[in-house]
Amino acid sequence: MRILYIHQYFITPKEPGGTRSYWISRKLIEHGHEVTMLTSSATVPKNASKGKVNIDGIDVIYLNIPYHGSMPIKQRFIAFIKFALITTKHVLTSGKFDLIIATSTPLTVGIPALAGSIFKGIPYLFEVRDLWPEVPIQMGGLQNKQAIKLAQWLEYKIYKRAKHIIALSPGMKDGVLSTGIPEDKVTMIPNMSKPDAFWPREKDSGLIERLGLQKNSFKVTYFGALGLANGLDYILDAAEILKDERDIEFLFSGGGGAEQEFKDQCEERKLTNVHFLGNFPMNILSEIVNLADVTLVTFMNLPILATNSPNKLFDSLSAGKPIIVNSNGWTKSLVEENKCGLYADPLDPSDLANKIHYLKDRPQLCIEMGINSRRLALEEYDQDILCTKFAKVVDSLDMTDMTAVTP
Repeated sequence: MRILYIHQYFITPKEPGGTRSYWISRKLIEHGHEVTMLTSSATVPKNASKGKVNIDGIDVIYLNIPYHGSMPIKQRFIAFIKFALITTKHVLTSGKFDLIIATSTPLTVGIPALAGSIFKGIPYLFEVRDLWPEVPIQMGGLQNKQAIKLAQWLEYKIYKRAKHIIALSPGMKDGVLSTGIPEDKVTMIPNMSKPDAFWPREKDSGLIERLGLQKNSFKVTYFGALGLANGLDYILDAAEILKDERDIEFLFSGGGGAEQEFKDQCEERKLTNVHFLGNFPMNILSEIVNLADVTLVTFMNLPILATNSPNKLFDSLSAGKPIIVNSNGWTKSLVEENKCGLYADPLDPSDLANKIHYLKDRPQLCIEMGINSRRLALEEYDQDILCTKFAKVVDSLDMTDMTAVTP
């Protein structure tokens, strides 16, 4: 099939960020499909011709629509709408595609897929990476009652018209089903581990020195988005509790809108045990994660965020690390049932500090948890296994009956 894949934040392994769409596209190509990726970038690659470049078999079309996590909410909204409008025009005026794959967030990515289905009869698969609009509603970013009603209406229409829906966690699947969508129309495929990109090996002593870290400290590492939703103030509270423990260091690797705010907090609190390392492509990030003795997967204490399917969790599994989570949802069950990590109370930073201390004092337990993490990554969440599952969903779609669903 000729597939148009719409993802506003498409990332390759050479760039910082999540690469799920890249690996799924590669697997779809292995299954004999042609994939065109429609995405946005503030800087179009130099080797692109009119914003188009082939990356490892994927025809990527870059739209010059700047977006970054530090943008104010209004600018983000404008970027979302602009991307939706331009991609809708592309869908309606470009050549024939057999299938559209649209992956959120934001929810507005579903608009061009919806338009293609209604006006050109192109079926689409919709991937739910976050339950929008519920996430911005609970976080306070969407408060206008009329806007909320409009967003919820759009959510339902996108789900109803979709040929199939992929949800990234059990909680997200439940959220989709709660709108009245039949269960056989929804498949749960979580984020995936990348065992060839993150793996346990000897720590790079030269990197430790270059980053200005202690050689033998117990390194507590958070990597990924540095935003308000990620509960970093909670981690800093724990770091403050442990600031007199000179052999415990907190490492942050990533970028986001709240990064400077948290750096300022560290200065105000005189937290010399916290290091912000920067944002790195996957190969360097892998070396940094390998330095960790334990990794943190944290979020604000909001029910909707407990449905998240965080890349950092699955990369930590691949890296063979003990993991501390603070969401009382499926990630808690995952680390506890598989004995690869611990849960910390999101309302009590001292509990996080205690769990860090508990693991620091039990190096053998850390080793055992790391082994369990790696085993889980290989046996259940391996990138190849889950990309194949995604491709099989695409292969199984019945493209002959697009008249049963009305807009």
